[in-house]
Amino acid sequence: MSNNEVNRTRRNLLIATSVVGGAGVATAAWPFIASMTPSAKAKGLGAPVDVDISKLEPGAKLTVAWQGKPVWIISRTTEMLDRLIKHDDRLTDPKSESSIQPEYCKNPYRSIKHEFMVAVGICTHLGCSPSDKLKPESDNETGPNWDGGFYCPCHGSRFDLATRVFNGSPAPTNLVIPPHKYLSATLIRIGDDSKGA
Repeated sequence: MSNNEVNRTRRNLLIATSVVGGAGVATAAWPFIASMTPSAKAKGLGAPVDVDISKLEPGAKLTVAWQGKPVWIISRTTEMLDRLIKHDDRLTDPKSESSIQPEYCKNPYRSIKHEFMVAVGICTHLGCSPSDKLKPESDNETGPNWDGGFYCPCHGSRFDLATRVFNGSPAPTNLVIPPHKYLSATLIRIGDDSKGA
């Protein structure tokens, strides 16, 4: 066997070994790379959740999960917003001074964009989930002069369309507003309100 044949054999062996080694490294690295993307379980435990609201009709509600809790996104109409400013005297905490919300939502609408309400859908009394009573239709549960909002069937707490609690309800505070921000006009990130991307 000549030196040229030996060198060719060695070269082919080195190339084959490199290819097999590279494939092995890629195979071994894939689970590590894939683990960098949050799983559904991780998102449920607290990772931010991005929500597309482009198909949310005015007057409708969308529910998503964040940290294992229901988060409501309500597309409020002009009529709904107008009704919010008419009943402060009937609310326990109309200015949300004793309630949990980011500073940027400490306004009468408890929101960044007034037409969109983002709230954790868990009653602050004993953790039940209130029912939608979005239309201004009074009944035995909501009582007279109902302007629309939410009713907790467990113990009778009532909340308006800014999720502020009405006087006489067992719930001690308004519903919680989670940290959130708008990534675009139709995309909300719940669980993250940091500046930048």
